[in-house]
Amino acid sequence: MDTSKSIIYFDNNATTPIDKRVLDATLPFLIENFANASSTHHFGISANEAVKNARVQVADLIGADEDEIIFTSGSTEAINIALKGIAENYSAKGNHIVTVSTEHYAVLDTCKYLESRGFEVTYLSVQKDGLIDLNEFKNSLRADTMLVCVMYVNNETGVIQPIKEIASFTHETGAFFMTDATQAVGKIEINVEELGIDILCMSGHKMYSPKGIGALYIRRNVKLTAFIHGGGHEKGLRSGTLNVPGIVALGKACEISQQEMKQDSERISALRNELENELLKFEGTFVNGKTSSRIFNTTNVCFRGSDADVMIGKMKNVAVSNGSACTAAVVEPSHVLVSMGLSHDDAFASIRFSLGKFNTENEVKSLLKIISEFTKLKY
Repeated sequence: MDTSKSIIYFDNNATTPIDKRVLDATLPFLIENFANASSTHHFGISANEAVKNARVQVADLIGADEDEIIFTSGSTEAINIALKGIAENYSAKGNHIVTVSTEHYAVLDTCKYLESRGFEVTYLSVQKDGLIDLNEFKNSLRADTMLVCVMYVNNETGVIQPIKEIASFTHETGAFFMTDATQAVGKIEINVEELGIDILCMSGHKMYSPKGIGALYIRRNVKLTAFIHGGGHEKGLRSGTLNVPGIVALGKACEISQQEMKQDSERISALRNELENELLKFEGTFVNGKTSSRIFNTTNVCFRGSDADVMIGKMKNVAVSNGSACTAAVVEPSHVLVSMGLSHDDAFASIRFSLGKFNTENEVKSLLKIISEFTKLKY
């Protein structure tokens, strides 16, 4: 990504640029083989084969079987399909759901909807480091708990929850375990079998694929009710003409991630650490979230006494974030940081820097120079 004449882009948790190799794999299905994958003629069959191949590529990345993958428009839709589908299909077991106060609003708002339909939801608190208390979690589980939903990697702080342990405790009660892995897939190794994940959501635009495509992993013993009717596509859960170009793009992005994950993580981690170490030299700064249990590309730094919106406004040609992109229009402190115990002032003074594979050391140095030129904090 050439940022020399554009922006210094450190907002990869909001969305990523498209990898050129992903684009190259996608273009033929926009221009040449644009057929409907459900058509029975030669071109339709060819498009369907591309979809099948992409399903294998997605499944391989997370250690699943291809018949356990359905394609969606992104994680928000996948979360809605899963939460509502479980609630409707397994209400005979009970009506209790356990989730976490720091989840993405795609989960929180869907849970609020389910509460309006008579379901009971427990919202676990988090500790100051952003991790849940496993004892509190175990005590929240009940005989009528049907589902536990815990985000793998927090989108604002990068904190990684102990997914394997959470899934194990969940299964002891006979409930299903679901994770929003939007910020984890493609960055860290995930094997749904080894981790005990029953349902997993992911989104292409967080891993160098276009917006508008995602996937939902559903373990074969989990049955969901249909979310969209009208043709029986995607195992009857999500009817509608398949987004073949997007599906091909997601598959290619998964293939690239599987091949390059280790080298990307090492390089990006080094850049993140360099940036973070220098930012912490500013007076009154500290990192939000447990640094020893965190995704390698993210740092959320509080510039105590500052206003993050003002700082971001002064960073010309720089893209960073003071919270989730999905709630950027809401003038409220980050619900994630407040849940971790930060004051509203400190939450409003915090900025998320999320790096990607196209960032460079020169960009890190340029960003630090820009911040040092306008900030009143000593450096």
